[in-house]
Amino acid sequence: MMSSLQGKTLFITGASRGVGLSIALRAARDGAQIVIAAKTTAPHPKLAGTIYTAAAQIEKAGGKALPLAVDIRDEAAVSRAVEQAAAHFGGIDILVNNASAISLTGTLATPMKRFDLMFGVDVRGTFLCSQACLPHLLDAAAAGRNPHILNLSPPLNLRPHWFKDHVAYTIAKYGMSMCVLGMAEEFRDRRIAVNALWPRTVIATAALMMIPGMSARGDGARTPDILADAAHVILTSDAGQATGHFYIDEEALSSAGVTDFSRYAVQPGSPLIPDLFID
Repeated sequence: MMSSLQGKTLFITGASRGVGLSIALRAARDGAQIVIAAKTTAPHPKLAGTIYTAAAQIEKAGGKALPLAVDIRDEAAVSRAVEQAAAHFGGIDILVNNASAISLTGTLATPMKRFDLMFGVDVRGTFLCSQACLPHLLDAAAAGRNPHILNLSPPLNLRPHWFKDHVAYTIAKYGMSMCVLGMAEEFRDRRIAVNALWPRTVIATAALMMIPGMSARGDGARTPDILADAAHVILTSDAGQATGHFYIDEEALSSAGVTDFSRYAVQPGSPLIPDLFID
């Protein structure tokens, strides 16, 4: 097991803020090279962060950054971004499929426009970015650079409970997880690891705080740092061994000897809220 991502090139979707940016900053502290593939180029009225502010934070943390404006629903844009990234940094070692669209709505309350957005970003975007990066990941495998794909998606829990209130969103997120299931086996013998990571508790991000019913202070939530640290454990593990897993953040950290998770709490002492898809 390696302990550092120094010199590795990570292509991270949706890395202008939230979990994606936290994963990028953790890698940057090792001296990694980060491709920020996200849509936000101008400040959003309610969501802080653009690809350019993220790039500045990554450089300040000790990494190198390449901000690229990409809508991952656009095949040509993804292809251009991947080729630009590989040319700029000399290859791609790691893909983090973090970008995601959410709507916790029932069947009658989910407009098809929102359905298409979730499927376009979560399922199709994940498949497309994986397909575009794989030739470079295969090159990385041949060079012994320990390539990984990591999807921010849940374990495949088929209890009807997790479908009944937001069936469209559940199918979209499980689509990302099914990419893990299939691609892990497809590329196992070629030493590309494909895994999923999901939080045990709700994570406090600006996007989450916009969901009705969530505390603006983040009560019951943890910071995105717990996912960033868990991702670091996974991405430094041996790609030839650690593949096809559906990691929960606490379990990934426990495997690296971390047992005290109290520092990740937004409001220390407040009861934690379990995330979706976690029994």
